[in-house]
Amino acid sequence: MKRRSVLTLLGLAGTAGAATGALRAATGGNRYYGGPVSDHFDGTRFYNPGGTPPRGFRDFLRWQFNGDRAAWPGSVAITPTRPVPRVDGLRVTMVGHATLLIQAAGRNILTDPVWSDRASPFSFAGPARVTRPGIAFADLPPIDAVLLSHNHYDHLDLATLERLHGVHGMPVITPLGNDRILEEAIPGIDARAGDWDDTLSLPDLTVRLLPCHHWSARGTRDRRMALWAAFAVETGAGRILVIGDTGFEEGRPYRSAAAHGPYRVALLPIGAYAPRWFMRPQHQNPEEAVAGFLLSGARHAVAHHWGTFQLTDEAREDPPALLSEALSARDVSAERFRLLPPGASWDVPA
Repeated sequence: MKRRSVLTLLGLAGTAGAATGALRAATGGNRYYGGPVSDHFDGTRFYNPGGTPPRGFRDFLRWQFNGDRAAWPGSVAITPTRPVPRVDGLRVTMVGHATLLIQAAGRNILTDPVWSDRASPFSFAGPARVTRPGIAFADLPPIDAVLLSHNHYDHLDLATLERLHGVHGMPVITPLGNDRILEEAIPGIDARAGDWDDTLSLPDLTVRLLPCHHWSARGTRDRRMALWAAFAVETGAGRILVIGDTGFEEGRPYRSAAAHGPYRVALLPIGAYAPRWFMRPQHQNPEEAVAGFLLSGARHAVAHHWGTFQLTDEAREDPPALLSEALSARDVSAERFRLLPPGASWDVPA
């Protein structure tokens, strides 16, 4: 049976990881957020109302020692790109994993930026990149905003956010509690937090935070103490849905998002879904991504969250193959739901 070091799992969820120093949650309380009780916050922890809860530590260990992990290549060659400074229409460029550059009507947005070599609190252990970023950090255009969906290490990378803050000084839009993590680690960062259904405005951009079905942790003592969210982004080039990490949950996150459309494009995760008995509540598979795309009413979609970091059991080539099958089964053209390798861009049709 193939065993995996617990350190390699910190990039997925931090379920069994070491706490992270100054960001360690205090025993019996929530150091990230202290707001009122709501339909998704019990006074200490956030939760998915009416949803399937994530699996616990015992199931986590059962998964870790199942011996079913597919072998991934050590590296995959890509062709990086150098984006133009601004785009009048709507262009999406894949950087890698959940990091995408959205260029819309003269504004530049990054989602869940990770330029580090590992999705981990450590530089020497944890899931390592198998592809270089599709855009070199030095080649980024001016960044006007970052959308940060939640605090797992493959999405909230403090080293990258500190670099971005130093060069671009942009606001970071994020769900409740994550602003505290950023402010403690990066002095002076412009972190703007909102709850589900809050709307935050920037020049020529409006961002509404929406429910998705996920969870959060940076260590062993802060599980679900910061919120997770999807985003509906209003731009001069149309609306964009960024669903974040999510379980499909009978389509509820997409039905909720559809009320804030119509969307010109949706950015949808398709990877880190195996084994299904463990991952179903938190990560959708390609078939569910296509079903969610149709429920959202979006005209186009871009697939992400696959092929950069090996977080789960499926082979690297499985998500693209299953996406192709799911699109065919639903009679959806691959021209509408694009799979972009790192460094590839797509000018989304009007």
